[in-house]
Amino acid sequence: MKNLDILGASKSGTGKTASYVIPLLHKLQKIVKPENKVIRALIIVPTIELVDQVTRTITSLGKNLEIECVKVKGGTPKSIQLAKLKKGTDIIVATPGRLQDFLADKKINLEHINTVVLDEADTMLELGFLNEIKSILKECKSPKQTLMFSATISQNIKRLAKEFLKKPAIVEVSDRRDTVDKISHRAYKVDRKRKDELIVKLIEDKKLQQVLLFKTTKVSANKVYEFLKSKNIRVSIIHGDIKRSTRSKSLALLKSGKTQILVATDIASRGIDIPQLEMVINYELPNSTDDFTHRVGRTGRANQKGSVITILTIDDYNAFSKIEKNLKLNIKREVYEGFELTDKQPRQKRPVKKTLREKKGYIDYDKIRKYTYASKKKDKDKKRK
Repeated sequence: MKNLDILGASKSGTGKTASYVIPLLHKLQKIVKPENKVIRALIIVPTIELVDQVTRTITSLGKNLEIECVKVKGGTPKSIQLAKLKKGTDIIVATPGRLQDFLADKKINLEHINTVVLDEADTMLELGFLNEIKSILKECKSPKQTLMFSATISQNIKRLAKEFLKKPAIVEVSDRRDTVDKISHRAYKVDRKRKDELIVKLIEDKKLQQVLLFKTTKVSANKVYEFLKSKNIRVSIIHGDIKRSTRSKSLALLKSGKTQILVATDIASRGIDIPQLEMVINYELPNSTDDFTHRVGRTGRANQKGSVITILTIDDYNAFSKIEKNLKLNIKREVYEGFELTDKQPRQKRPVKKTLREKKGYIDYDKIRKYTYASKKKDKDKKRK
């Protein structure tokens, strides 16, 4: 409300969208004129689904205000969007690609913008939108306020903030661990060849009805989708190669309970809000701890209970340990009944028992002296040789 630039971070499902939409509407209602509509606020988000979600929030919260909002996104004919823009609007919610197209064709004017919001900024950088974002922000001339929101603040986010934010207030209300704190986690070890079989068994035994199942690539997502379909499981799929209309339909089917499983790549881990989502299954581990955080953040939203199952083969143990360490988690690795392991397991290090002195935090000077003497002797022997 003081028009400060902001770099804000908070876990998924905590209401970041409302945190900027409410004050934005409050500011705009004082200056907008029904007879003279110009674009005063620009909200940039990474995905089509997030454009829809943010627009729904604006429409809902601003239903009694004379504030217009237009979506600028792929998957919808440009002519329809341009017709709405010609009628006049106060707010644009856009994906970087389509907005950049309109700017290049000089179909849109951003010179009256006074507020710019970059939502899910970390995802936009991961998806390679850095050049588009820079180009768009330069078109905004000199906005009075720029706000950047993310679930996490990475080094890339800090660099982008340094370039475009002026003395920002940094508001970080949670860390990555908080995202997974109220969610129950289970991890099942399984042989490489039996992963698909285990997934089907879990769905049947636990009578799962609303699950977001994550794969890392579009090809592998298609494979598991076809496999689950062959087992008469009600399944749908979303990833980058699937048309916008089909993606929306797949998401709607899961929300309505008409499908049990929605297979998705990480494009779905950001910006998708499924109220009271029963479970997230990590069929494959993501590439980073942040991606893991965003995935599990699809369940347990708005203080609801959430569950996560992660499937592990011997190839995943080390990567999963790193994720646990980063998030300060300790998830028991179980073997599901009937899926006893036959793949050769790596050797586990035996924990070295600490002495009573070490447990109490005393420094063992005798040990240090012995070690120092031994290392010096070793050096002398090397020189002699």
